[in-house]
Formats: sequence, structure tokens, C-alpha cells
Amino acid sequence: MPHLPARLCPLVLAASLAAPALAETPHVSIELNALDPVEGACQLSFVVSNGHQADIDQSVYEAVLFDTEGRVDRLTLFDFGALPAGRPRVRQFVVPALDCAALGRVLINGAETCTGSDLPAGACTTGLALSSRTDVEVMG
Repeated sequence: MPHLPARLCPLVLAASLAAPALAETPHVSIELNALDPVEGACQLSFVVSNGHQADIDQSVYEAVLFDTEGRVDRLTLFDFGALPAGRPRVRQFVVPALDCAALGRVLINGAETCTGSDLPAGACTTGLALSSRTDVEVMG
């Protein structure tokens, strides 16, 4: 194994100690899991996880839906409701007059509501992890 110059050792040690701390920072994660056409609408299915120590009693996120050409289709609120600590939940939203094939991107603009006891400031937005299992990008 190669030896590091002495001046680099503190930097390597600091980086290795910081990496696990960043990975373990509590946060909320939202995954767009599925899109399903329903009579004249599109049903979006999300898997949401609360990585905090405390339950989130109410969580409402403002979302912007873009079409496949990048134009804003609409602004809406998704009420994810209560999110128990450390447990995933599936939430589904039917968006009227939306063709699933025309949805290009979802932007999570921020948390409209985030309540609960013993939650840190910014619990619903700080470190928010967004992902998608569909062809629709989710960003924030």
C-alpha cells in the first residue's frame, strides 16, 4: 500500500470522517415510482420516507409539472400527509386532464407545510432526496 505524504494524512482523515456523517444526515426522500393513466387523468405514485427520528404529522409539497417540451403545465400541491419516522409510505395522486405520456418533469418547489413535534428546522426540505423509477425526471 502506498504511503501518503504527512501533510495529506489530516485531510484524508477529515474526509473519511465527514463522509459517513453526510450519508447519515436525516432527511425526507421522495421517489416517483409509477405513472398510470386513469380515465382522463394520470395517477402518480410516490414512495416517501422520513429519515428523521421524529414523525412528520403533516407534509405538503408544492410541485410544478412540466410537459415533455419543458413548458409548465401546472402548479399543484401534493399532500403526503403523516410520515412516520423510519418507515416508507406510498402516496398516490390523480392529476385530472393530464396525459401521463405528456409529463416530462416534476419540480418539487418546496414544502408548503411541514409539521411535527421535535422536528429540526427545514426537516422536509434540508437534504431532500428526489428520484424517479420512471422516465419522468424529478428535481428540486
